[in-house]
Amino acid sequence: MYYIVFDLEFNQDFSSPICLGENVSKYPFEIIQIGAIKLDSNLHTVDSFNQYVKPTIYSHINSHITELTGITTEQLVSEETFPSVFNEYMNFISEKDSYFCIWGASDVKELYRNASYHNLDMNRIPEMFINIQPYVSMYLKVPETRLLKLQTATQLLNIPQTHEYHNALYDAYYTAEIFKKINSPYIQPKKYDPNYVRIRPSQPRKKVDYDMLLQQFRKMYDRELSKDEQDMITLAYKMGKTNQFLK
Repeated sequence: MYYIVFDLEFNQDFSSPICLGENVSKYPFEIIQIGAIKLDSNLHTVDSFNQYVKPTIYSHINSHITELTGITTEQLVSEETFPSVFNEYMNFISEKDSYFCIWGASDVKELYRNASYHNLDMNRIPEMFINIQPYVSMYLKVPETRLLKLQTATQLLNIPQTHEYHNALYDAYYTAEIFKKINSPYIQPKKYDPNYVRIRPSQPRKKVDYDMLLQQFRKMYDRELSKDEQDMITLAYKMGKTNQFLK
């Protein structure tokens, strides 16, 4: 059994022709880099994985992504596409009963979404994962709802800043070093269900008491309102709720 500490870099380019007239939500954030550190059961680093991915969903790398990661469209032209890189990554993992370790749950989700989009065998992906991020908050005794950024966590834990951030391999390295430092028996893996859909409880629909609204205006002006004034106030309130006049 191994711990596979991994990180992903994504791209999404809404100017791409594929997005025109389409439901963009059906497309995943396209993975453009996979970086991973393999740890043995004693948390010793035994191997690493780093592979860039040639995009096939979006034609260009978003300028914001390039600014953040340094990855350009031209850089990825000669790389392998996701199905090939996915196969290499699964071979690197080698054991399905390995545990994923990640900084934030989105990377596991997008790995499954990309594999599903390309009709790849998702049964090869490890099911168990550990999200390191909330455990760091517990270790540092900050509120669990305050999820720290990776760079902040490495600084607070006095981990040497030897690499830049927003590079999948280097972010995986930092996450692995954090895991080594805070690991304890209470950190246990959970099973990831790619089909799970969180159902948010429906909120009861609230009704506006227009009688009370008009009463407030009567108090403000200290007089009765005409029918036209009441209709105007009611219409203005309804139009304001549409947010179409927000700047």
